[in-house]
Amino acid sequence: MILKHLGKKDWALFIASVFFIVFQVYLDLQIPGYMSDITFALQNHASSDAVVDYGARMVACALLSLIASICTGALIARMSSSFGTTLRSEMFHKVSGFSSADFSGVSVASMVTRSTNDIDQIQQFVGRAMQIVVKAPIMAVWAIMKIFEGAWEWTAITVIGVVLLVAAILSVMRYSMKYFRRMQVLKDNVNKHARESIVGVRLIRAYNADGFHGRKLERASEELKENNLSVFRVMVPMFSFTGSISNFMTIAIYWTGALIISGTMDAEEEMLLFSDMIVFSSYAIQVLSAFSMMTEIIRGYPSASVSSARIQEVLDREKSIIEGQNKEDDTERATVEFSHVSFAYPGYNSEVLRDVSFKAEEGSTMVIVGSTGCGKTTIARLIQRFYDPTAGTILIDGRDAKDFDFETLHSRLAYIPQNPIIFGGTVRGNVCYGDGNPASTDDEIWEALDIAQIGDYVRGLEDGLDSAVLQGGKDLSGGQKQRISIARAICHSPEIMIFDDSFSALDFRTERLLRESIRDRLSGMTKIIITQRVGIAMDADQILVMDKGQIVDRGTHEELFSSSETYRDLVKSQLTEAKR
Repeated sequence: MILKHLGKKDWALFIASVFFIVFQVYLDLQIPGYMSDITFALQNHASSDAVVDYGARMVACALLSLIASICTGALIARMSSSFGTTLRSEMFHKVSGFSSADFSGVSVASMVTRSTNDIDQIQQFVGRAMQIVVKAPIMAVWAIMKIFEGAWEWTAITVIGVVLLVAAILSVMRYSMKYFRRMQVLKDNVNKHARESIVGVRLIRAYNADGFHGRKLERASEELKENNLSVFRVMVPMFSFTGSISNFMTIAIYWTGALIISGTMDAEEEMLLFSDMIVFSSYAIQVLSAFSMMTEIIRGYPSASVSSARIQEVLDREKSIIEGQNKEDDTERATVEFSHVSFAYPGYNSEVLRDVSFKAEEGSTMVIVGSTGCGKTTIARLIQRFYDPTAGTILIDGRDAKDFDFETLHSRLAYIPQNPIIFGGTVRGNVCYGDGNPASTDDEIWEALDIAQIGDYVRGLEDGLDSAVLQGGKDLSGGQKQRISIARAICHSPEIMIFDDSFSALDFRTERLLRESIRDRLSGMTKIIITQRVGIAMDADQILVMDKGQIVDRGTHEELFSSSETYRDLVKSQLTEAKR
């Protein structure tokens, strides 16, 4: 149940609010009694001082009730806000620990909706419902105890009104639930299409597909609108029905009271019955009001229930990648070894990797080449434990990668993707982002930038390291983004660097200078380079040639060029393209 995530502080606020709710109900139920006293005093021609005294007490009760209501609202608002903060924090930390496989059942669009809209739905519902759940039963029971002293005819009218109201509430709740379940899915769909339009705006405009994507978003929005209208068509009559029951019940009480009073002959008894009728009608309205508060819960419960289930689904999801304990000592340093590794992505039967074995020694440079889809990037993901192999063992520094805790494992690795992520901020912030010690000196940052062949560019900026960078690196070229990402990895001071086609946006001269700089100044680090450019592989210590998820050849450039037809064809095809 989602409420189990309420903290001790939240429960303390709730208990404090209960005190104010009870006090408020007590004051509200005192007011009809003073109305009876005033009515009786006026009928008996009492002094005006008595009427003023009862009136002052009524005003005092109303003011104190207002103050109690404000205090209750403030405490409940504080509790619901704290609850929302807790849920967001737990969602963030849970999702941060997910591997790529853990996201297979939940789309990014759905995760965004769950982390924002769903939590808002629960927060708003808790803010309303916690107060109503306490106040409504107390008010109903207390008011019912008061009306038992009245005529049975009035009590019967009240019971009939309550039964009709509860029946209507349950019917609406049952019928509207399906629309609320569908609403969250439709919101995910709208979010997905909106996100696609924003992320892919350049491609959409390049192919003049604005109208096509606009129609997709319009259809998704139209479905959501129709679903919401269906909810309103179900819910709106409920409020009119509640008001009608209240009005008809009041009329019935007064009409019945008139019949009862007309049957009496004693004037004093008539005055007492009239006074009781006024008090009873007030209490009856209080009883009906208590049950009417359930309509507030009805309005929010279906949506909150669906949102609660969606959030709990994420919080209860078991991690497919279990973190190690990091208890054993390392037997080697800066080595990566695959031993008969096979792997298939979750939900797919075909294997992406089949019986892959290799070892990258400390300080060596290993290049993995092959056509698109042969499994090169999958190797990088397995090294970082975004997935675990379906067969075989991966050793980092001579130990099974599963024995490491994530912090220790990732502190030894640095990964540079083909499409790097650049954060909004400054050059300094982007380079230091992956550093275990964010307080890197300027000399260390400049050294990383110089090795990455982007130091001269940064020096030319007006503010140097503190120059602003737009989110996503929109003010940088593709090559500049890749080199800043490489500088970030170098500043991290890892043992093993994984380059996943990280030179694809560089011109050949910059690429050659960068490779030479890395080779000469980072000789102690193990480099695993995934690429389709054979020029990068020429000075590697070991080259792996992959095809259809298997290593078909391995060796140095000279060995492979003379013995591997696959590698030789790859070299010739790229040399032919370069001549063109």
